Amino acid sequence: MKISDQVNLLMQGTEYGDEKLKQAMADELKDRLILAQSENRPLRVYCGFDPRTSDLHIGHTVPIRKMRQFQELGHEVIFVIGRFTSLIGDPSDKDVVRAQISAEEATLNAESYAQQSFKILDPDKTRVEYNDTWLSKLNFADVIRLARNFTIQQFLSRENFRKRFDQGEPIYLHETFYSLMQGYDALHLKTDVQIGGSDQLFNIMTAARKIMSANGEKPNIAIINGILPGTDGVVKMSKSLGNHIPLNSTPEDMYGKVMSVPDKAMGHYFRLITRWSPEEIEQIEGKLDSGDVSPRDIKMSLAHEVVAIYHGDQEAAAAEDEFRRIFQERKVPENMPKVEISGSIALFKLMVAEGLASSNSEARRLIQQRGVSLDGKVIDDIKAEVMIETPQVLKVGKRKFIQLVPKS
Repeated sequence: MKISDQVNLLMQGTEYGDEKLKQAMADELKDRLILAQSENRPLRVYCGFDPRTSDLHIGHTVPIRKMRQFQELGHEVIFVIGRFTSLIGDPSDKDVVRAQISAEEATLNAESYAQQSFKILDPDKTRVEYNDTWLSKLNFADVIRLARNFTIQQFLSRENFRKRFDQGEPIYLHETFYSLMQGYDALHLKTDVQIGGSDQLFNIMTAARKIMSANGEKPNIAIINGILPGTDGVVKMSKSLGNHIPLNSTPEDMYGKVMSVPDKAMGHYFRLITRWSPEEIEQIEGKLDSGDVSPRDIKMSLAHEVVAIYHGDQEAAAAEDEFRRIFQERKVPENMPKVEISGSIALFKLMVAEGLASSNSEARRLIQQRGVSLDGKVIDDIKAEVMIETPQVLKVGKRKFIQLVPKS
């Protein structure tokens, strides 16, 4: 691939909030690629991940997808598990201080995190490092040398810190250490490129590049990815908001959740989580703009691509068939869990017991909103009781089905 094409691919989906800054990073990337080619060496690329949870969703994979692009172009990829930085927690996108987790929790989560990343990365070509192996060895004098590169004003200029300062909310001193620690990761690894989300702009553009320059190293190039919106198409994908697509979703559930994403958000998904090239995306969006193809058909291609990445083409095809069966042909799934019912049971309690609702209050809300039906008949009475004499299908929302059968 020509270097100009490499730059186009690697800058795909990046957002810096400033077009001049984006162009500057693209120019630096091009120059570094030319230099590396002349020296017959790969670029050294890294991204850090704080294992504060073991339950990953599609939004977590955005930087991993970018790492895979570098990997496929023959560059060295370093997957850094932030067992030390996770003890603080990145304050970049938080309006309140993060709760601290233990080293034991971070280690346990890290094992799951790395393994899940190999659904995208080539494990044989991925170097995994743990930043506690070098950060834990810094002494107080080392921290002073790092800290003298920054001013308090720089930290207070960050939107989340400024907001807390103006509202009289506490900003703890240890929160400022996070940027220093991440910057030192880049210095220690002597990287050419650092990948992160747009909430990492300060940590990479200001902290890491400054620390590297101050220590005689060429500053790494910041590849700043856009933030993937959740299934609502508006706000950042988040488990706490319920707009996420878990990596451990079944193929059918993953396919259905992608299909629920609003049309306006599809471009973000094209650029941030698929294997599609800039040229392919340009062609797809051209067809959408001209009306040559319907958004629904494009979204089905997107859903197939996402499921295929994590479950394979065969499972993606089966999920697509199931989606067509349920939503286009208005039929029920061919395979669904069977639940035996003896006597009568409150509908809302049954929904919670079978995982169709997370709580009694959510179950009642779904019933009141007419999102629950039994054999095609909507039930909107929150006091409804279920008693089964013949097999019936309980449907909750658009994608959850179970077959109720009388207990023998």
